Amino acid sequence: MDTTIVLFDFNANANLENWSTVNDTVMGGVSSSSLIIDEDGHANFSGEVSLENNGGFASIRYVCPDQKLGDATKAVLKIKGDGNEYQLRFKESTSDGHSYIIPFATSGEWETVELELDEMTASFRGSQLNMDNFHHMFIDELSLFIGNKEASFKLLIDKIYVE
Repeated sequence: MDTTIVLFDFNANANLENWSTVNDTVMGGVSSSSLIIDEDGHANFSGEVSLENNGGFASIRYVCPDQKLGDATKAVLKIKGDGNEYQLRFKESTSDGHSYIIPFATSGEWETVELELDEMTASFRGSQLNMDNFHHMFIDELSLFIGNKEASFKLLIDKIYVE
């Protein structure tokens, strides 16, 4: 039986308390980003990625301790991108140094992007690790990431779920 587990549903009343921006400024870069709820009740993750000072990324992070995934096999994003490529990232534990990542393209239109969880690969600071792909029953953190090129970006997010 297919079960949908909503990880986050953005709307006008959404509480962004457990969301934060994490940009390359943590290592001396100058990229910037913000996360707000727009007038239509969607998350608006936008900003500028710069390669200056060895930087080159912007991200938003959602801390969701012990979020059960059940027997889900895919992550689903209801989004409107800008033509840039992004990554969905999961951490089983917030204390893990690595994340499980999967890239996805955006079309500039509202779309539903389905990503196979078992295709998420372990990565640390941009390098793929020699570890099994994602196969966990829960996560403590999810993030959306853009990087590795100069870009203005804007990603509207309606909902993130697994099924």
